Amino acid sequence: MSVGTADSPPSLTLVSEAAVGAQIEGHREECVDLVRRAYLTHDSGDSVNPQSGFLRFPDNPRARIISLPAYLGGEFAAAGLKWIASFPDNPRTHGIPRASAVLLLNDPETGYPAACLESSVISATRTAASAVLAAETLGGGRTARRVGVVGTGLIARHVWKFLRDLDWKIGGFTLYDLDPAAARAFGEELTAEGAQDFTVAEDVEQAFTECDLVVLTTVAGEPHIHDPKLLDHAPLVLHLSLRDLSPEMVLASQNITDDTEHAVRERTSLHLAEQARGGRDFITGTLADVLLGRVDVDRSRPIVFSPFGLGVLDLAVGSWVHSRARAAGTGHVVPDFFASTVTTK
Repeated sequence: MSVGTADSPPSLTLVSEAAVGAQIEGHREECVDLVRRAYLTHDSGDSVNPQSGFLRFPDNPRARIISLPAYLGGEFAAAGLKWIASFPDNPRTHGIPRASAVLLLNDPETGYPAACLESSVISATRTAASAVLAAETLGGGRTARRVGVVGTGLIARHVWKFLRDLDWKIGGFTLYDLDPAAARAFGEELTAEGAQDFTVAEDVEQAFTECDLVVLTTVAGEPHIHDPKLLDHAPLVLHLSLRDLSPEMVLASQNITDDTEHAVRERTSLHLAEQARGGRDFITGTLADVLLGRVDVDRSRPIVFSPFGLGVLDLAVGSWVHSRARAAGTGHVVPDFFASTVTTK
């Protein structure tokens, strides 16, 4: 990031959704490695990741806007803020996606905002990269007999793109969505892009019982999956939407998070399990613990990965995208955004 002088104030670079997507497409393996390195940098203590802030609306309780400020040190040396809105009624009432976001990157030397990137794609990318990294780490490889997907929206599509580009060997998909037509359309996309087959499940239970890898990507605000018997065959569950599983499901599993202090709050399933249990001894550890060999998982028992989604991951992917977009000339530079050249000592 460039630093201005007394005669040349810092510039601001705007990076559009199309420019962000162009840098990610074809580089998903690299994105997974970025997320892995970000987790390890965070684990080493070379980061600042305050609790996310939730802005809610009294007349629209399902909607929220979340702020995720963070600093990621080490090789990244990045600071910034993701500001992401989730308005679940958008598709039905406005015909636009549920989520929208921007990522602001600050120059770590001056503190000036240096870039503003469209970030729904960055957010979905880091979420999917984190999920696929966890699936490989916790599952022991890049194979799944069958993948169950509950909620077939944007995040599910990004998870599929990572599975596809990282050459996972998958026998087939079982898809469940409250809108069966959406699940079928997603399945047709999967097979058009190389998946072997898909089944549209009649109920959410089928997406568990048929599958050894289950991906939860809903907009559920409270638990709707309650029966621990769904875990009897010891699946690996990527609980990306955080609020689908009842405390009984959580307590029947080995639980891996990205950061326990972040994941056990805001009435996530882990938070509800903590309230039911009266403590956090049901949490096995973090993904970094497993990556570093501090924690082992027993693959003969169910494993649930519940990542709250850390701002440091947005910084890792976003700063990488910003650098590439600038080099490719696809970032729009506004040289006079900060017009004042007056300095105060």
